[in-house]
Amino acid sequence: MKNPSKRITWKEISRQKFLMVCAAIFFVYGIVFYYVPLAGWVMAFQNYKPKDGLFGSEFVALEKFKFLFSDEVFLRDIRNTLAMGVLNLVTTFLMAIIFAILLNEVRNMFGKKIVQTISYMPHFLSWIIVTGILHDALSSTGIINELLVNLGILDSPINFFANPSYFWPIVAFANVWKETGWNAIVYLAAITSIDPSLYEAATLDGAGRWGKIWHVTLPGIKSTIMILLIMNVGNVLNAGFEVQYLLGNGLVKGVSETIDIYTLTWGISQNDYSLGTAAGIFKSVVAIILILGANWIAKRAGEDRLF
Repeated sequence: MKNPSKRITWKEISRQKFLMVCAAIFFVYGIVFYYVPLAGWVMAFQNYKPKDGLFGSEFVALEKFKFLFSDEVFLRDIRNTLAMGVLNLVTTFLMAIIFAILLNEVRNMFGKKIVQTISYMPHFLSWIIVTGILHDALSSTGIINELLVNLGILDSPINFFANPSYFWPIVAFANVWKETGWNAIVYLAAITSIDPSLYEAATLDGAGRWGKIWHVTLPGIKSTIMILLIMNVGNVLNAGFEVQYLLGNGLVKGVSETIDIYTLTWGISQNDYSLGTAAGIFKSVVAIILILGANWIAKRAGEDRLF
């Protein structure tokens, strides 16, 4: 039987007026700062000049998009953004799940709290500090090169920031180190909501720690994993700006530049606001397609398991 829908009356609204006021504030905030600025997307279809404004600039239809997809630099930046975005998604997503599961297995509560606190701290560091630490650690006189040379693995120090093949792994490592502890919070919360009787039943069936993780913990947080995966897939093209901009140099420019850096270069440095807006629209459209695709795949996977 269907549950009867509850009618919203003025009496109910007045009874919850505080919540309604709070909701109205956030609603207005969303309209003003998320939807009204979308009017600026019209710049992507104009040869926008600040002195002419949105209504006086020349309409050029899809010329800016044609320029984007005929520009080898932009196509290269799409490749870089996708590669680093997928690498960051896979590494940070998996490491957060693994870290949360392993941390949940720690029985010493004092040690567990210390590890949790230490793992959260990098999230609150700005990228300028993180990249500074990376520069010091990976420089020719840094601790990494010293260890590799002293252990006999290398004959001489390596300039990690001069070799393009090292750049993407360095960016992925930086994201993992900075965000793993913070991303694990949601998974830890999901694990704590699992019914303890399931673990007791698994113990009676002879399951060890790995068996409990595989048959109880992972299925218990499956829905959380799917929701966060769908949300994170939409951010694949948000591979980053600060870390690539700060770690990049002329020697690794071919692998370090992203769409955001391209937008900065053309939209701000070259004053071509129309081209920068077109690149931003491209990112938004791809993000929407990725989210819808991931959601569709997740639903189909669920239906296949059910039926």
